[in-house]
Amino acid sequence: MVWFMEGMCFLPTFLVIWSSSTFIVSYIIALFRRDVDVIVPYISDTGAIPPESCVFGFMSTITAFAAFATMYAGYKFVERVHETTGAVSPHLNKASFGFGILSCVGMCFVATFQETTVVYAHDFGALLFFVCGVVYTVLQSVISYRGHPYGSSKAVCHVRAIFAAVAFLAVFPTIICGVQVGTSKLHWNSDDKDYKLHIVSAICEWITAFSFVLFFFTYIREFQVSIQHLLTDLCYVVSLFLEGY
Repeated sequence: MVWFMEGMCFLPTFLVIWSSSTFIVSYIIALFRRDVDVIVPYISDTGAIPPESCVFGFMSTITAFAAFATMYAGYKFVERVHETTGAVSPHLNKASFGFGILSCVGMCFVATFQETTVVYAHDFGALLFFVCGVVYTVLQSVISYRGHPYGSSKAVCHVRAIFAAVAFLAVFPTIICGVQVGTSKLHWNSDDKDYKLHIVSAICEWITAFSFVLFFFTYIREFQVSIQHLLTDLCYVVSLFLEGY
């Protein structure tokens, strides 16, 4: 069997590839149409004008659903770890999953409302996506350490903590500098007011987004074996059902 078809690792594998393609494809289209500048536009800038806005919206929506499916599979895996070992608090697991859902909803807002048309809805979605996404990665890092060695290896725990820390540190300048810039324009000159703030905010936004992507990349190995636990649960439920008869 091909490695990415083992267990449920096709979920994070698809999510990593598709989400990366979402950012890169819309950027390339916007760049060739000269709708954005070459140097670090906001991710949302690359999906502000048709036709790239259509591509960005379509691919971002699929990314949001893929992220939800991956988060739910991770939630069930951690739930199984708790049932068998008691190593991870179910409240922490539910809280992490809740923030993950909110982050996915935020991405749907970003995909649906372009920044040049419905600014407040778009900004609300972006804030929800980034803030809740960062909280999700931090909580998942804590869960990984508490679930060791039943879930992730120590090395994977460290890698997740690094990506979560990078996202946590990058999201603050993304939001703070973005608020200070205030305006949503697609083309900037180096002598424009707040140009440096715009560059800092945009760079940190890309760093935060790809920190999320790389964070989910660490799920692949763990999900290769998680299907075995889900099949065990299914067999157990079926046996209980049959015993009832």
